[in-house]
Amino acid sequence: MTTFLLLIVFSCLALSFQCYGDERKVHIVYMGGLSEGVSSSSLSSIHHSMLNKVLSSGVSSSESIVYSYGRSFNGFAARLTDEEVEKLSEMDGVVSVLPNTKFQPHTTRSWDFMGLTRNLSLRYPNQGNVIVGVIDTGIWPESESFRGDGLGSLPSKFKGTCQTGGTNFTCNNKLIGARYYNADNFFDTREFKSPRDAIGHGTHTSSTAAGRAVCGASYFSLAEGEARGAVPEARIAMYKVCWLGYGCSGADILKAFDDAIADGVDIISVSLGSGYPFEYYEDPIAIGSFHAMKKGILTSNSAGNSGPFPITVANYAPWSLTVAASSIDRKFVSNVVLGNGNTYIGIAINSFNLGNSVFPLIYGGDAVNVSTGSSELISSYCVDGYMNSQKVKGNLVLCNGLYGEEGIPNVDGLGVILSSDNYKDVAFNYRLPATVLSSQDVQEVLDYIRSSSNPIATIKMSDEWNDTLAPTVVSFSSRGPNPITPDILKPDLTAPGVDIIAAWSPAASPTFNPEDQRITKFNIISGTSMSCPHATGAAAYVKSAHPSWSPAAIKSALMTTATPMDSRKNEDAEFAYGAGHINPVKAVDPGLIFDASEQDYITFLCKQGYNTSTLQRLTGDNCTCNGIAPGKAWDLNYPSFSLSVPDNGYALGSFYRTVTNVGFPNSTYYAAVFAPEKLKISIEPASLSFTQVGEKKSFVVKVDGGKLFQQPIMSACITWFDGVHSVRTPVVVFTTVLPLPFDADQAADLRSIGKAKFPRLNGNLMGN
Repeated sequence: MTTFLLLIVFSCLALSFQCYGDERKVHIVYMGGLSEGVSSSSLSSIHHSMLNKVLSSGVSSSESIVYSYGRSFNGFAARLTDEEVEKLSEMDGVVSVLPNTKFQPHTTRSWDFMGLTRNLSLRYPNQGNVIVGVIDTGIWPESESFRGDGLGSLPSKFKGTCQTGGTNFTCNNKLIGARYYNADNFFDTREFKSPRDAIGHGTHTSSTAAGRAVCGASYFSLAEGEARGAVPEARIAMYKVCWLGYGCSGADILKAFDDAIADGVDIISVSLGSGYPFEYYEDPIAIGSFHAMKKGILTSNSAGNSGPFPITVANYAPWSLTVAASSIDRKFVSNVVLGNGNTYIGIAINSFNLGNSVFPLIYGGDAVNVSTGSSELISSYCVDGYMNSQKVKGNLVLCNGLYGEEGIPNVDGLGVILSSDNYKDVAFNYRLPATVLSSQDVQEVLDYIRSSSNPIATIKMSDEWNDTLAPTVVSFSSRGPNPITPDILKPDLTAPGVDIIAAWSPAASPTFNPEDQRITKFNIISGTSMSCPHATGAAAYVKSAHPSWSPAAIKSALMTTATPMDSRKNEDAEFAYGAGHINPVKAVDPGLIFDASEQDYITFLCKQGYNTSTLQRLTGDNCTCNGIAPGKAWDLNYPSFSLSVPDNGYALGSFYRTVTNVGFPNSTYYAAVFAPEKLKISIEPASLSFTQVGEKKSFVVKVDGGKLFQQPIMSACITWFDGVHSVRTPVVVFTTVLPLPFDADQAADLRSIGKAKFPRLNGNLMGN
């Protein structure tokens, strides 16, 4: 309870500091879609006129307005008082007024692990016409991953620009566009007022998705090899919305979507998310990605880093792709060797080579700083400011918990042995020799310290071990079910997101610690932020093979060809990994696709209980729910099946689906059901015959699980097979108390547990 109270206090303090004592706060005034023939300059005039009608005397619209959205949808962001927000909300043409919510960012061997070898990645000549838009922390344009040599002329469809910010920032034939946004005009002294990346996150995600091949890449000699993206000849456009000490504002994110859509990108990658479960019409990412979908652009999103707790998945709109994080077949191990010869396996990305030397080893609890009011308990956790520098200096220190990564180097400790039972499947890097042991092993090391008159030890530089259990979904990856629409399975699939090496900003600390002044061109980090660009790259790869495919078609291809995961290694099953582990090579030839249009999503929203008013708050046009009765989400043409049942309810559901043939012209697919005995699934018809490519066929899936009480997820699947193609769709049945019985703040508390469990993922701009 104390932890949650502290989190609330610190959150409130952070919010108050961001207001800078001014009652005016940035709000998003959303006005929907664009009208035919209305220019962005005309819309800007309208926005200023609206503001002048509500602003207090002495405040001009030019002082208040931050952005005019008018390239892909209509609206603006402005600094407003509560009273002005009220007045604007009642004006004609205003769909909704949203607060400027703060978001946070949620890393190559990984492509080879998925079967997308270098030769296969260059398979489709249209790749140079594919443009990947990345909404993130910026980019380091001089990185070898973004070199422009050997690429053809720019795609004529691109309408973007390269904002230099008055600095030496430049674009090229690879990085063809870059913009930056900062609604509150707040800049940390370490930041660049340009699209240049001061954090490293955006450089990492961009190169993961579409970076050029770079031989000899490594993180201080670790993970040495070739680093590349899925589509090394595709183009990149960066939209910087995240800043050091500030985060990522909703107003900036929505403006980035507005520009990216109008600029002509093909795929949008967003490794960002909020700690709150928004309704679709309240979420800038959901609104932006909806407008992207309308223009034929798929948005790839990170699922969040608040796992392994249920109902924590972020970015769950059905028109976007939601990506969980899983391991690859490489793990980093940094062992501790004691003076008595005992060796303990630690998990860390430890780039420091101490050789064969050994050093004095002490216990943090024995280095109490009495002057600061410390105690043995506090010092045992090596809390910064509570350690005795004379006792720590030059020694290796054994610490309870994970605080020692800050507390020990600040008092000249040589290295640190940390303790955690949470960090079993993900490694982190540190600014001094460090590794993480289990609590049981830490107790044995402490016993050695207590029994030895001269305890000594060393921390070995990391070795790379082969992980034969990979892929498994990592514990920090956020889990389903979908907090808003449980009958839409989320996440959609999983992709590599653990210990990923990719390009890095030389201006950014490799450990997200400003005291770490080391410079590296590549870094190894983890998060669903890293899995998202893997899915982005895979989507771009499919787009290069099938330029005319819709966002839903690309998403379907990725999901139905995903490699099935083993629920024995992932007890949360599809709530952890969705349809399975992404397989970009198979996705270019899925056989059948589940396509969906804008109208399909509108019908889905109406059945979810949206009325015309709430619907238009999302779509921004004149669409209505007239004639559409409330119902389930079962009829949305989605490439998975989710049946949520209230406790003591009957698991009975009928799902209507339509598939489009993109395989052989003359083919017949036969359905096979794999389900537990308790679950009865029938399909009508059970075979589908096609005579041409593009032909559509429909079928009905009926699910009967009987009466259920406190039923965890039951997993099944349906596979359509024509002798060559396997089109697999997961089926899940579970009991739920959704819609959520708690409010947004309580839901955020659940996510806070995950953030507290994995502080390195959520406190250092590595998360979502």
